[in-house]
Amino acid sequence: MRSVPTPDPLGVLVLNAPHAPGADLFAATVRGLDEPDPVHAALRAAGPLVQVDAPAGGRVWIVTEEALAREVLAHPLIAKDPAYAPADWDRYAAGLEPTAAEQPSLTTLDGPAHAALRRAHAPLFSARRIRERSDRVHAVARSLLGEQAARGTTVDLMADFTTRYPLTVLLDLLGIPLHHVDGAADACRRMLSYDAREQGGAMADLARIASAGLDGDEPGLAAALRDRLPADAPRDEVGYHLFALVFAGQLTTDAALGMVVARALAGAGAPDGGASGPGTPVEELVRETLGQHPPAPLTLWRFTTGPVELAGTVLPARAPVLVDIQGINAGSSRGGADLTFGAGPHFCIGAQLAQLELRAVVRVLREDFPGARLAVPFGDLRQGRIGGLLGSRVTALPVTFT
Repeated sequence: MRSVPTPDPLGVLVLNAPHAPGADLFAATVRGLDEPDPVHAALRAAGPLVQVDAPAGGRVWIVTEEALAREVLAHPLIAKDPAYAPADWDRYAAGLEPTAAEQPSLTTLDGPAHAALRRAHAPLFSARRIRERSDRVHAVARSLLGEQAARGTTVDLMADFTTRYPLTVLLDLLGIPLHHVDGAADACRRMLSYDAREQGGAMADLARIASAGLDGDEPGLAAALRDRLPADAPRDEVGYHLFALVFAGQLTTDAALGMVVARALAGAGAPDGGASGPGTPVEELVRETLGQHPPAPLTLWRFTTGPVELAGTVLPARAPVLVDIQGINAGSSRGGADLTFGAGPHFCIGAQLAQLELRAVVRVLREDFPGARLAVPFGDLRQGRIGGLLGSRVTALPVTFT
């Protein structure tokens, strides 16, 4: 690690944040489920604010301390809008969304515009409304796990179940006909392609499926959201909001499901020092697993809109900033999933739904399939990530139901 003094844009001499090579933070990796991640530990040891090399060039500032993270996540001069990204960044290499001007969304708007859009969404995903969906979510879990068990052999739940289950829940919630689940599952898989054209086609397909909730006879949250948005909101803009809900809800819950189910079925092979196994209360199992294995180890990109001082370092305008959720959770003395769903104005709108989905699967496994067990030792399971900002996913989860 090294630090050098430089003049900042405000005319004050400050000490730069330590610089660490950042390739490993964004690289594709494969390791055991409870194998320590040395990269996040090294970043946290370096200080509350660390510079690493960004995939699209230049530097990115990584926040590794919880209090500073909460400051960043609520800072009025740190924006989600990719319009503030470094001017020389390639959008694809950086994994940037469209700018807020190109495509307004919950994940790219800031300030009053974001607050207004969030007010339209929030009542539809409130704790009360999600609790009212509990029986339905449990029924979906029971049906899809029953289909897996009916195969009569060892099945890999990561091959289809962890993709199909959250999509079925989401489409049902939004009022999108469930015959679209197959197409939505295919689109979600193709969106993880390294081919930009394949990704674009998959996004367009999923956007069309999401928009189907605006036309059907089934009452759902898609129509309710449309009615809560301004009357002059274009159809394609409403459709994009629905696409974002489906894509983000599937991607993160898919990753979390593998970790939660693996730990729920670990039995005698449960890892030391963590909540796992059949005797662990469901809420505790889900909370601690999310804390240790957040589906998004890093926040989405944020950018300074002007000079900002953080931890004694003044960042210039257009400085990329990420919060190390995984590292901060690991260093928390309180346990649980403190920053797993973010904090501040952009706290995850679907947090209540995601946690209900995870708890439902564990309960259904315990109550309806008490003989279910891992077909391999827990220590043989692996998690892999394809790189960039995406988190780890269990590579295979072989389960025997009888």
